[in-house]
Amino acid sequence: MFEAKSRCAPSSENVSAAEKRLTAKNCSKSGSCFVLVTATARTLQFAAVERTLPWSWYADPDVLRREGARIFARSWQYVGHAGQVTEEGSFFASVAGQIPVVVTRARDGVLRAFVNVCRHRGHVVASGSGQRETLQCPYHAWTYGLDGTLRAAPRSDREPGFDLGELALQAIPVDSWGPFVFVNPDAGAGALAEALGDVPARLAEIIDVDTLEFRFRTEFELEANWKIACENFLECYHCAVAHPGFTAAVDVSPDAYRLEAHGLVSSQVGPLRHNGDGVSFLSAGDVPRSQFHFLWPNFGINVFPGRPNLSCGAILPLGPERTARFLDYFFARDVDQEWIDELIAFDDQIGREDTALVEGVQRGVRSGVLPEGRLLSESEQLVAHFQGLCAEALAE
Repeated sequence: MFEAKSRCAPSSENVSAAEKRLTAKNCSKSGSCFVLVTATARTLQFAAVERTLPWSWYADPDVLRREGARIFARSWQYVGHAGQVTEEGSFFASVAGQIPVVVTRARDGVLRAFVNVCRHRGHVVASGSGQRETLQCPYHAWTYGLDGTLRAAPRSDREPGFDLGELALQAIPVDSWGPFVFVNPDAGAGALAEALGDVPARLAEIIDVDTLEFRFRTEFELEANWKIACENFLECYHCAVAHPGFTAAVDVSPDAYRLEAHGLVSSQVGPLRHNGDGVSFLSAGDVPRSQFHFLWPNFGINVFPGRPNLSCGAILPLGPERTARFLDYFFARDVDQEWIDELIAFDDQIGREDTALVEGVQRGVRSGVLPEGRLLSESEQLVAHFQGLCAEALAE
């Protein structure tokens, strides 16, 4: 583990058990600690300058394997939208961290999720999405119902004692919030609502997610560790330098741009600049301000000012220095295509700028010359919160 130079003196008032464990695990016997927190009823506020995670953690295959087992195998993760499984007899394949999953709605109408791995020789069973009664492994044609049961295995009748009933797909918890579908590979997972915290209520202040309709998905890859992509999402300290278009539209000054972290979620709220340049399309609508939310370990939500809009997606590790991202875009039914096109062009530019940043960070930390960096506790408090959760998970 690693330590910071600051003294550890968290307030116990309104601090959850998990937050107390986080503080305790990262405090040494000498009193130094990684995260120094005070707490209010709804917000953790980071009150000291901290060191970053060890930079070796951003390029080490062994660290990624531990993250797979201790983070992604135990967390609620967004895998797709409810429109993909609205109809009975529908399914879609996705990934939770590095675990292939398939979400189904069988003829009984029940939403289910499974590890998308054949019980025979381990081939991925389903791909894509669609409507069908069964899922068939392309390797040896083992065939499963949408309820996960093994329906057929060629030549299994020649095997004494072979029992189809013992070889169903491995079921995992699945739940939805609005149009968003989540799974958790941990069979003993707590409720999704607990993980989401107050994010649904915060979003409800500016947008009704139940009225949003899925429009399209974008997919891309980054030559960077997944944590670097998450950390870039979790701070706007870089925005004034790297995102001139965004900062012309949204006030990112430290007195206006609000940051909050509590439990497994963190939030950023930025007001619209009414005297800025290039914000006309963002000011023409019912959404008065931006909100950006993050659910541990890898799910980001973006809402821009203007017409009702939301984009969200997962940050998925492909390797210690490669990451896959996808973004699902949702809009209210009456949002016109011209406004959508303007928003997408605006968002694409931000994405290109962020890609250059995260890949530049990866090149730097890969060098191995320096052991870690130093965070600014106020401007990067959400990064500190994220890194604390990473440290807690890997310390178990």
